[in-house]
Amino acid sequence: MNDNYLMPTYARQPLSFTRGEGVWLYDSDGRAWLDGVSGIAVCNLGHCHPAVSRALARQAETLVHTSNLYRIDAQARLAEALCELAGMDKAFFCNSGAEANEAAIKIARLYGHRRGIDVPTIVVLESAFHGRTMATLTATGNVKAQQGFEPLVAGFVRAPWNDVEAIRALAATHNNIVAVLVEPVQGEGGVRVPSADFLPQLRALCDEQDWLLMLDEVQTGNGRTGRYFACNHSGVTPDVLTTAKGLGNGFPIGACLAAGKAVDVFGPGNHGSTYGGNPLGCTTALAVVETLRDEVIPGVTRKGEALVAGLRDALKDLPLVREIRGQGLIVGIELDRDCGEIVALARDNGLLVNVTAGRVVRLLPPLIISEAELATLIERTSAAIKAFARQQEAA
Repeated sequence: MNDNYLMPTYARQPLSFTRGEGVWLYDSDGRAWLDGVSGIAVCNLGHCHPAVSRALARQAETLVHTSNLYRIDAQARLAEALCELAGMDKAFFCNSGAEANEAAIKIARLYGHRRGIDVPTIVVLESAFHGRTMATLTATGNVKAQQGFEPLVAGFVRAPWNDVEAIRALAATHNNIVAVLVEPVQGEGGVRVPSADFLPQLRALCDEQDWLLMLDEVQTGNGRTGRYFACNHSGVTPDVLTTAKGLGNGFPIGACLAAGKAVDVFGPGNHGSTYGGNPLGCTTALAVVETLRDEVIPGVTRKGEALVAGLRDALKDLPLVREIRGQGLIVGIELDRDCGEIVALARDNGLLVNVTAGRVVRLLPPLIISEAELATLIERTSAAIKAFARQQEAA
């Protein structure tokens, strides 16, 4: 394989897969790896799910693309399904999570300008991740990722994670705030789950200040936390909700949903996407949504609880494990030191995992994972962490 013509934007691992089935990925020699990452929370239904593959193939033989100059039946049906699941009113379709968040940022700015605010400002949180376009990179709370891309985009102010009172205090010093953009669970930030009252209190604060509450559910949406959207757990309806990743189960599609004060902000000419919401993408996503909703999501909470309990039992005697936390099937194992080496240790034992925030082993297995496969995931993850612990003791 010749990678000479690829920009080196990723430090790729020495693996290349030729096929996938369920929670497993296979190389050309037939060796199997349990996918504990799901393509970074994308393949929630696993690899090559029959319902998704059938929908994609049938639509590809019928009509792939027309553009948004024309009505698209599958787009209207997908918008209805997502809005009903989220309690929202309108949808805009794009191609990725970053694009969905860009749409949210534009909604907030237009909302602010229409209220007479010259420099509309969005509150974002420490350790957040919202994408790598210029605006979403600025909203992201990762200085390392931002380095070299200055000047960043104006119009953002940062607050501590899980601290509504700190956000409230900003209202006294910033009279141009128009929105708050948060992840219900921080993924790249280290699988950080907020207190149960965080979103309800934030909803109340936004109502009090006439701000938009904007939730980034790119990673937490589409069943990952045990409800279709993570905000469903707290009964909070945002003004803007973004999602992508698991929406297409590998097909690139994102959505920005609006309700309340945000529902009528966009009009003709305010935003657009050439590919967004085309017949192929929306038909595929409809199959994903229906399968998740009807067959898969009801079992996610139970599986997540079993995963966390199994990991806690297997790793209870390791002092370097600080905390095991998560919601549904987004689980983080925080160590007391950086632990990037665990990725290779797990890979050598037929398991794909991810380390984020330096010291958090992040597990994002397909939501269809079976009990036997969960046991394998627990065994191989704990074995990799124990091997890392032995290396640290030897050093």
